[in-house]
Amino acid sequence: MVFASLEFLTLFLPLFLLVYAVVPQRGRNLVLLLGSWLFYGWLSPLFLSLHVVLTIVAWVGGLVVDRSREDGRGRVRLLTALVVFNTAVLVWYKYANIVAATISDLMVQYGAMPLAWQKVALPAGLSFIVLQAISYLVDVHRRTVAVERSFINYATYISMFGHSIAGPIIRYDWVQRELTQRWFNWENFSLGARRFMVGMAMKVLVADTLSPVVDAAFHLQQPSFVDAWIGCLAYSLQLFFDFSGYSAMAIGLGLMLGFHFPENFNHPYLAGSIQDFWRRWHISLSSWLRDYLYIGLGGNRHGVWKTYRNLFLTMAIAGLWHGGDSWNYLLWGSAHGLALCLDRAWSRSSLPAIPGWLAHVLTLLFVCLAWTLFRSPDFATAATMYAGQFGLHGMGLSDALAVVLRPVQALAVLLGLFWIVAPLWQEASQVRWADSVVYLWFLRLWPVAGFLLSFALIASRETVPFLYFQF
Repeated sequence: MVFASLEFLTLFLPLFLLVYAVVPQRGRNLVLLLGSWLFYGWLSPLFLSLHVVLTIVAWVGGLVVDRSREDGRGRVRLLTALVVFNTAVLVWYKYANIVAATISDLMVQYGAMPLAWQKVALPAGLSFIVLQAISYLVDVHRRTVAVERSFINYATYISMFGHSIAGPIIRYDWVQRELTQRWFNWENFSLGARRFMVGMAMKVLVADTLSPVVDAAFHLQQPSFVDAWIGCLAYSLQLFFDFSGYSAMAIGLGLMLGFHFPENFNHPYLAGSIQDFWRRWHISLSSWLRDYLYIGLGGNRHGVWKTYRNLFLTMAIAGLWHGGDSWNYLLWGSAHGLALCLDRAWSRSSLPAIPGWLAHVLTLLFVCLAWTLFRSPDFATAATMYAGQFGLHGMGLSDALAVVLRPVQALAVLLGLFWIVAPLWQEASQVRWADSVVYLWFLRLWPVAGFLLSFALIASRETVPFLYFQF
């Protein structure tokens, strides 16, 4: 069950909201917790049991860490053990399959029988649950948050169905106060519903519409220059609108229930540098990496070269966090780490600054080229796509991709591009349009129209899972 499905929109969400509305405020955390466990268990009862175990371990671990504050060394050892446990669970589900496949391939090359292995399924949302648990434990250890003594409150925080499957990564101190006192009222509900509808339109009208083009392009044996760039640019739009759409829906659901989650995207494709891109893209992850990994490695406190080392390691680990079915994620993270190091070195050197327009172009070009590696199921596919992007397989549109293209996909691209550049247009036309009645009614009504159209499309075609479910 995903947000953009008939089961969620017509069954789960209305029934949940009805129960949530009639229960007194003191019982709403329990309703939200049980509803979230039901939502998660709908995907897999086995994964729900793992989720509950991780929740109990982190909650008990936080209580023990809080009580052992007088013994500094013992507290650090305990925190380390809890972080290692959570990380080990994540690494097992992420990388057991690819490590086994790599070992099996080596065995075959040396004349042995392949390794007998049954694939391990990755529980949806495990990456986000683990990062939230680690941030909570570290914050309790650092004394930046008070330990949560109520299991229901902590389990509600870690399990909220709005964000637990694919983010954003919510820190405990962001919602600590609202776990005990929040306002379930018409103002929050209407604003949240509007945000939810905007997110659904982003997901269904743009991301899902472009999905067949991306799949077809990345399955071509010898993509031409046009094929490869259509696939790359379509995926760049698909990934952004899929993930930012999910984040908008999660933020909207939280606001409907009285929670105020921070923004997770800030127009990343308008970034003027790779550093700026990571300040705008998946903000909850990039800030988590900064506060709990980069600073933990030493940040920029121990000299220039260690700063570059920490930057590179942080992004390489971020690549590993994204997936375990391909080593491409490690390469993707490493590429971004090198780009951040180069960007930092250039900005601190005596070299002339790159003109703004050129910096935007170079940043977007690098990001899109890196997305090719991110999307490819293996390095051979990525190499084939890169060969196509540099014209090594010819230039024209192939028949295999031409048969997939439809006019509606061109409309999706135009809608996506308009969405991306809308802030620039809005800034330029604000004085002219701010007081326009037509403009104000457009802002109010288009989310409803986009939602209704999205609902009609959901009812008429197969549900397309969110891309970040696999991470």
